[in-house]
Amino acid sequence: MSDPATPLGADARRAHWERVYAEKGEDALSWFEPRAETSLALLDAAGIAPRAVVDIGAGTSRFVDALIERGVPEITLLDLSETALARTRERLGPDAAGVHFVAADVTTWTPDRTFDLWHDRAAFHFLTDPEGRAAYLARLATALRPGGHALIATFAADGPERCSGLPVRRTDPEDLAATLGPGYALVDARRIVHRTPWGSEQRFQASLLRRA
Repeated sequence: MSDPATPLGADARRAHWERVYAEKGEDALSWFEPRAETSLALLDAAGIAPRAVVDIGAGTSRFVDALIERGVPEITLLDLSETALARTRERLGPDAAGVHFVAADVTTWTPDRTFDLWHDRAAFHFLTDPEGRAAYLARLATALRPGGHALIATFAADGPERCSGLPVRRTDPEDLAATLGPGYALVDARRIVHRTPWGSEQRFQASLLRRA
């Protein structure tokens, strides 16, 4: 597991991600995938059909497209970058009217509603300091309904040590479950070899956990 590095402050994090999305198209983002196959497969395998979903670090992810296709009535997209959210809003066109867009840092966000699915593909691993991770978990505890599920993907223990110029904290499903604590049970996990738009490989883990 990589050693945590000095974390960026909230303003620096926001500026970093605004710059990333302002300067790069989707085919220049290492994490881009045309369809959220792993997340959807985990939900389907567990028989989960959520009605209220928050996507943490949503960026320009296509996960929201799949949720809309499935008729999920309440969708919230949260990201530091207003630029990324604006791109998604433009891509969705009329469908964006039914989506809540929140430009916020998850570590300082105040949820104004609760959800039965907390989805995070590769945001949590950027929180390398104990304080940031504790703040994230506090928001998770506030926003996720009892009996709801958290689907969190991070770089695997043998995955990259950095992404987008920032250090990450790599993990595995058991370590992630221990980090979330005894109030969450690991339901399923997948190891993923993600291929970037330019063909290199990145190793991820994706874990589905149920809140007691």
